[in-house]
Amino acid sequence: MTPLQRTPILILNGFLGSGKTTLFRSLLAQARKLSLDVSAIVNDMSELDVDGELLGITEAVEENKSMLVSIHSCVLSSTKGIEKLDEAIRTLRSEKTPKLIIVETSGSCHPMPLIAFFKEQKSLKLTGVFALVDSLMISQDFDNGANLIPRMQHNVTHGKRDTVNLLVEQIMFSSHVFLTKADRIASHQLNPIASVVRNINPYASTHSLQFGKLDIDSLMDLDEYDYLNVTQLMEELKPALEAETQNDRPYDLATRVIRDDRPFHPQRLWTICHEHLDEKISRSKGFFWLASRDKHAMLWNQAAGGISLEIIGSWRAGIVADEDHGISEMEIAQLKEMLAEEKGRFGDRNCDVTVIGDESRVDRFTEALKSCFLSDEEIELWRGGHAFQDPWPQNMARITN
Repeated sequence: MTPLQRTPILILNGFLGSGKTTLFRSLLAQARKLSLDVSAIVNDMSELDVDGELLGITEAVEENKSMLVSIHSCVLSSTKGIEKLDEAIRTLRSEKTPKLIIVETSGSCHPMPLIAFFKEQKSLKLTGVFALVDSLMISQDFDNGANLIPRMQHNVTHGKRDTVNLLVEQIMFSSHVFLTKADRIASHQLNPIASVVRNINPYASTHSLQFGKLDIDSLMDLDEYDYLNVTQLMEELKPALEAETQNDRPYDLATRVIRDDRPFHPQRLWTICHEHLDEKISRSKGFFWLASRDKHAMLWNQAAGGISLEIIGSWRAGIVADEDHGISEMEIAQLKEMLAEEKGRFGDRNCDVTVIGDESRVDRFTEALKSCFLSDEEIELWRGGHAFQDPWPQNMARITN
């Protein structure tokens, strides 16, 4: 097989909440608009597969379900994850050869096992390992990057491996580094962060990325990943990584899943987040509804100390209950038929949220979130039209395709 026949592979790597899915959605939308034959693999370490669902509602995937394979309930860099990755690529290439396969890893994924895997694949060409780095998180948790290398050195000296190692090594193995959320920090904070990144990996190009805006044309003709740059690094890390690949949830990260049909109390949710959220809760994400905004299906998106709420659509139950729904009686009848098949007390409304964080804190935060669901008494108030106090921003972003 000639090099021209090898399928290019691009890896989107980066710590939890760094903006990989936002970038991925943008790239898939561009591929659809330009009629580019791009396939996708997405990995979520949680059983909920939130990222897979978010990609699944893009117009590109809705038009061609076979272009996306979702791998969840394990981290892609584990032995189990590599096996599923190999199977997913075979599936995507079974009928045709895509012009590009983009792989979005979970935030807890170490890039080295993936790079080692692709190095041995004769029919595949790894063209990029993109590390997305959350500038806001680096500024808040690592003093604009000043503490990042010292904390890594402390871990090396004491034989310790945690998420600091993962964050630094994701940068070390990258071919390109993208500093995300730069719009949320002061302009003078970005240069020190970029300087630290360049010190960690002088071979990678470093860029600022806002709102996932990256031209997909620039990704179609990338050179092959330079394995020579990381040969020594791979040898040094091999003993530690061999132990980690047997673990589906490494670095003392634990996941918890919250499933409930009740809405969150808006004020209680606001208070709990301000009182209980800290750096030990790396990520929480999922779909939910608020008692004060019961028409909208919303995305909960928390990374480090930042939280965003976004509208992803309308609940069928909310449309039916809205006197100003603006659709035909036939459409309303169809929605009511669908709702009759729902098992929940509130039609299709529900909350599915996954929490990822340090094992020592994840249960505490998860239980605190559960305390935010409406009680039976509050549900009766909601049914009676009670107006719950809602401190969350009234103007929310709406996810579009």
